Amino acid sequence: MVWWYPVQTMNNWLPKSVILSGALGALSLLPVRLDAATVGEAAPQAKVVDVDDKALWTSDLKGSTAIVFYEDKDSGEVNRALKDELKSLMGEEGMGGIRVVPVADVSDYNSWPSRGFVKDAVRDESKKAGVTIYCDWDASYRKAFDLSKGTSNVVVVGRDGFVKVSTSGAIKEARRKAILEVLRNDVAKKD
Repeated sequence: MVWWYPVQTMNNWLPKSVILSGALGALSLLPVRLDAATVGEAAPQAKVVDVDDKALWTSDLKGSTAIVFYEDKDSGEVNRALKDELKSLMGEEGMGGIRVVPVADVSDYNSWPSRGFVKDAVRDESKKAGVTIYCDWDASYRKAFDLSKGTSNVVVVGRDGFVKVSTSGAIKEARRKAILEVLRNDVAKKD
């Protein structure tokens, strides 16, 4: 994946390689867009659906502290430690307001008859987990948030509708603690 710096020059985005080439080296101190949605920006408007095709739009998350786990069938355990730590955090007094939004990347199965089998499997997993699992059938959610295919992606959307955290792959302990602190602070924030 190419990393892009959010530096606009003559309406063109400059790739990292250009900025680091020396000609524009001073610009390298500006915020970096890493591997997913840009932290500090408004969450992009995107939609996922549950197995009954009920839509959840990004704007529906505004007003709540939300953590999105975007994963495919093979990456659900990649960030098991974060999920376990999150469960513990949500058990703390005042932390029950965190909204967990699991999204399954099912874009590879968006045809008949696969779609029906996948819906049944997601419905079963939702029942086991005790949470609604949403489906991204056409990869539009992944594209809107610039998430990585084939791995676990974690996005925190604050109550203000802005992206607070966005990362992909296995999250190490220090980063997990930082994510939990972001969640804790956003829940505790006074309006």
